[in-house]
Amino acid sequence: MKPRKVDNPPNPWASGYVEWLGEPPQARLVVYEEEARAVISENQSPDLPFRYGVNPYRGCFHGCIYCYARPTHQYLDFGAGSDFERKIVVKVNAADRLASRLDSKNWEPDTIVFSGVTDCYQPLEASYGITRECLEVCARRRNPVGIITKGSLIRRDVDLLAEMASWGGVRVFLSIPFADDETGWALEPQASAISQRFKTLSLLSDAGVEVGVSLSPMIPGLSDRQVPEILERAADAGATRAFMQMLRLPTPVDEIFEKRLRDVFPEKADRVLGSIEDLREGARNDGRFGHRMVGKGPRWETIRQLFKGSCRRVGISTTRQEGLNCGEFRRAGQQRLVFE
Repeated sequence: MKPRKVDNPPNPWASGYVEWLGEPPQARLVVYEEEARAVISENQSPDLPFRYGVNPYRGCFHGCIYCYARPTHQYLDFGAGSDFERKIVVKVNAADRLASRLDSKNWEPDTIVFSGVTDCYQPLEASYGITRECLEVCARRRNPVGIITKGSLIRRDVDLLAEMASWGGVRVFLSIPFADDETGWALEPQASAISQRFKTLSLLSDAGVEVGVSLSPMIPGLSDRQVPEILERAADAGATRAFMQMLRLPTPVDEIFEKRLRDVFPEKADRVLGSIEDLREGARNDGRFGHRMVGKGPRWETIRQLFKGSCRRVGISTTRQEGLNCGEFRRAGQQRLVFE
């Protein structure tokens, strides 16, 4: 069904969770509601170590300037630039579609990742609560989930996540590609502060939720030197796992990224762009969607070894989704409902 525009969308800044979202930016937000036919997508990328994902939202308010998902907005006849950040599509029936899929006879229990494309805890989640509803569906059926987010709004759901953690049903990764708030705000202008993400790790870990950290995207010449500090702080906050992926710059994103980089880090821009090309044998991407995030050459190997060595030093594993419990899965009506 074609998304329908919401003339007066819910105001995420008026919610009870405004203290986790920060001050509202001066930008016009347009919200579209969609009745999705299905919400579980099957991953085809060799770079991503999971099979199934759920994305309750299309587009992302966080506005990360490097986001490889920006070209997906072009399928909606929107742009990959400001449209991706401010024209957000909400899958209002996501929980119902998810429940139907999990209750079908052809569903084999497997970890579902929230989200493989856009952040499931972006600000509109404070109003719509669709991610929460979807997690409740999985909790009732005891289907395990993996979560990756930059959003401090995940703190709202610590009760549900702690319950799921009690039977080995959840693992949360916080995306922390930089060590300081200033770099984060420069390239991820509406996402939670970097310092708040470390606090979120601690809060979830203290509640018994297994947490990890993603140092993705790795931007050579900018964030590679911060790897040891990020991992050390993450370990102190309770993280037990980590992963890292190379920056991906699909063709529409390449221009957006370079412009922003030159605006906020003019003295570093040439070095960073040159480093990216060095890791890709002279190219910044491999087409419109930049499908592969694989770096090459001795410099990338140096970054990989720095990451692995730093993980070993602080006692963090480099595995991601292994070990979640699929053995207690039950379809609706076959188990006690934990969250009514």
